[in-house]
Amino acid sequence: MESKKSTTYVYKIEDSAERMDDILDANDNDYEDNKSNIPTRDKLTYKNGYYVDVTALFIDIVDSSKLTDGHKRPTLAKMYRCFLSECVAIMNSYEICKEININGDCVWGVFETPNIDDVDAVIDVAAKLCSMINVLNYKLSKKKYEKIDVGIGIDDGVALMVKAGYSGSGLNDVIWMGDVVNSACHLANKAGRDFREPILITSKVYNNVLEATQKLLTKCTVDGTTYYEGNIIWDPIENWYKENCR
Repeated sequence: MESKKSTTYVYKIEDSAERMDDILDANDNDYEDNKSNIPTRDKLTYKNGYYVDVTALFIDIVDSSKLTDGHKRPTLAKMYRCFLSECVAIMNSYEICKEININGDCVWGVFETPNIDDVDAVIDVAAKLCSMINVLNYKLSKKKYEKIDVGIGIDDGVALMVKAGYSGSGLNDVIWMGDVVNSACHLANKAGRDFREPILITSKVYNNVLEATQKLLTKCTVDGTTYYEGNIIWDPIENWYKENCR
C-alpha cells in the first residue's frame, strides 16, 4: 500500500463515520463479474470491485526469522534485497503477471490465466524462481552468508479485486480478496518445510496444466488435503549456474 504522507490531516470521528456509511451503502451490483481478464487499476473506485479468475503465486523464505541470529542488519538487508528484487524481476518478465506485491520476505503475484497454457506458464515462473535461488545461494556462500530455502505456493480461482484506502488521501492500494489468494499463501508457508518440495500447488492448478508438467509433480497430502509438489528447475538458468557458479 502506498504509504507516503503528503498532507497534514486532523482526524475527525464525524468524517470517519460518514466515510463508513458511504462505503457500506454502496450498491452490491457495483461488484462486477469480469472473469475473462483483469481490469486496469484506473477502473477501480472506492465503491466498486471486480470478480476475476486468476492464478496466485506466493514465494517466501523458509524460517526467515532465524536469519537474524547469525547476521547483522546491513547483511540481512542485502540478502533480502537480492531475494526480493530477483523474484520481482522474474514475475515481472511475464505479460500475464498483472500485480506484484511484497510483504516482508514474501513476494506474490497475480496472473491472468484464462487458458491452460497461461496456468502452465505460472509453473514456469516457479521453476525459474527455484533455479534463481540456486544462483543466489552461490552468491551468498561466496560472501560467507547463510544460504536460504524457499517455499512456493500456487492456486487458481476467483478473487475479488478492490481499491482500499480513502478518497483524497493519496494512500491507497489494490487488494485481492478470496480463497485463491489465501490458499496460495498457506501453501507457500507449507512448501519447502518438513521434507516438502519447494513448489506446492492445488489440485485445481494441477488439473489445469499441460500433461508434461503434471509428470514433474507428485501427489502429496498436507493437513488432510491432496496437493501436488515438485522441485522443478529452469534449464537455461541451471546451465548458466553450472558454467558460472563453480
